[in-house]
Amino acid sequence: MPAATELIRSFTPESDLERRLASDPELVAGLAWGEPRSGHPEGSVGAHVSDLLEALDREGVSGAERARLRFLALVHDSFKYRVQEWRPKTGGNHHAARARHFAERYTDDERLLATLELHDRPYNLWRKMRRKAHLDEAAFEDMLGRIPDPQLFLRFIELDGSTEGKNPEPLRWFRDQLERREVLAPTGAAERAAEEG
Repeated sequence: MPAATELIRSFTPESDLERRLASDPELVAGLAWGEPRSGHPEGSVGAHVSDLLEALDREGVSGAERARLRFLALVHDSFKYRVQEWRPKTGGNHHAARARHFAERYTDDERLLATLELHDRPYNLWRKMRRKAHLDEAAFEDMLGRIPDPQLFLRFIELDGSTEGKNPEPLRWFRDQLERREVLAPTGAAERAAEEG
């Protein structure tokens, strides 16, 4: 089996945690999984992770935020290979639930664990809304109630959704929902406050 450093372009572990993740055979198997498909023209999970880590480098993300986002990038899709295709992709058979279960061996930080578990939920709610012509408010509120750090959550799903083949519309919709519900300050509000102050 190839090493994580072979599956993720230019990947060099930046912490002991990343070194342990990169040597975990379950994670490495997940990084190797995947072929080009809708939403993921890059193919393997490792190639997708490469794109996310390179985006963080281009943006100059540093410190604790960088460490959290890199952890999320490494783990979030790496358990798609464990999904049993003959069963519904819900509950414990969803790749995000499997990613959370795996990550619990490495961290007890609920901000990270909830982000892993729920990272596809906004997109799924958006798709359901498009089909039914109305938002499932109860499901949306349930999701929000399970997210301890909305800023980190949004930051990661925007990163995950920034790669080739991803539709930006669900991300704009989700950010707008968070701003309208005053979970986050409106885009540009911090800049306006700084200018006024």
